[in-house]
Amino acid sequence: MKIYTKESLINELRSIRERGWILSGRHGNDGAVGNTLEDLLGIEENNLPIPNAAEWELKAQRKNTNSLTTLFHMEPSPRALKFIPSILLPIYGWQHDQAGVKYPANEMSFRQTINAGGISDRGFSVKVDRIERKVSIAFDKTKISDRHAAWHREMLSKGGGQFEHHPYWGFDDLFHKAGTKLHNCFFVRAESKIENGKEFFLFSEILMLKTFSLEKFIDAIESGDVYIDFDARTGHNHGTKFRIRDKRIPELYAESIAL
Repeated sequence: MKIYTKESLINELRSIRERGWILSGRHGNDGAVGNTLEDLLGIEENNLPIPNAAEWELKAQRKNTNSLTTLFHMEPSPRALKFIPSILLPIYGWQHDQAGVKYPANEMSFRQTINAGGISDRGFSVKVDRIERKVSIAFDKTKISDRHAAWHREMLSKGGGQFEHHPYWGFDDLFHKAGTKLHNCFFVRAESKIENGKEFFLFSEILMLKTFSLEKFIDAIESGDVYIDFDARTGHNHGTKFRIRDKRIPELYAESIAL
């Protein structure tokens, strides 16, 4: 495996860009862009061999993608309430679509991907409170779609309808979590095309992203660019994820330098 300095890695990325269209090394793989770039650099997956590697990572994506990237997992406060398994799932959850097939007949599900840009058809949304310095989940039963009428009635019969305590994340806790997950980053975007059934990439844009910014992160939550994703069922909580559109990732850093 090659060992790089930061400067030699920049030079190698520029050299790859100058090669033009390159055949994908992982055809049909969702991570083909990143895997192909790692192959070209001669490095192991998710292992960037440079000094201070703990402070840097390499990300690659297709241009013009609208896919969501998970930034980190973090359960809401108050932690003692165990809000998801104790409240959201049993009171606000609904029958899992594989209940009685893949899972037991009483398997429940709570899956919502929500942001501050609107209210879901089950009444959930994200709120940013800059005075209290927290991001919270809000619920408005008047915004529930008619197509969820049966669930609405069942939820109310279980004592739901409004939160006694809103699940939330404090700004400082978010910054601490993000700071351990979102390092300085070499961010490479690639154009893609298919010829004769084979995919090719042009690694045309190289950015060096430096210093994750809490203020920009909160701005992105408030604007609706960051999503909070709940994915729990009776048998397993897959964790609460903070996610963002790939193309918005550079906006989370204090510096974005085109190379």
